[in-house]
Amino acid sequence: MATPTTIDIKVPDIGDFDEVTVIELLVKPGDTIAIDQSLLTVESDKASMEIPSSHAGVVQAISVKLGDKVKQGSVVLSLDVQGANVAPLESSSPVSVPTEPVAQASIASHAPENVAPAVAAGRAFTGAADLDCDLVVLGAGPGGYSAAFRAADLGLKVVLVERYSALGGVCLNVGCIPSKALLHVAAVMDEV
Repeated sequence: MATPTTIDIKVPDIGDFDEVTVIELLVKPGDTIAIDQSLLTVESDKASMEIPSSHAGVVQAISVKLGDKVKQGSVVLSLDVQGANVAPLESSSPVSVPTEPVAQASIASHAPENVAPAVAAGRAFTGAADLDCDLVVLGAGPGGYSAAFRAADLGLKVVLVERYSALGGVCLNVGCIPSKALLHVAAVMDEV
């Protein structure tokens, strides 16, 4: 059995933000955490986001407190992990997808013979989805964008489901967000 090793969990790439403020601590020393479990919530002037763990283990010490400013690479906490789990994840994004090839192989060996083999949908897709949200907005038309942004401003976790892979189905420029003028015209037309 491998002995526990202490590693530092750091803030991953958080996009275009230089520094963000810690507004919520979601774990405490002694907690056992899993990969991708949210550790803390940070907030910028434009958004708030949860920082996930890149490893599983037991929290030894928390290096930040409420109100602290952190940036990419800042140490968040110290974590005791087993020796086999010490290698950092290859992904530089805040979200990672764990894979379990052994479990998939054992499932495949017990599969009935009359079932056709499934086509691989993605290189690391496990079929699991993060369904933790407060509001789902279907469609990103003028009302969809408004509803999604207003709900996010009110602090809700919002999922925007769009028919096409590129957002912005209300104008000829793919990905554009409708202007207030367009939203006003839509409201006036609705009244008439």
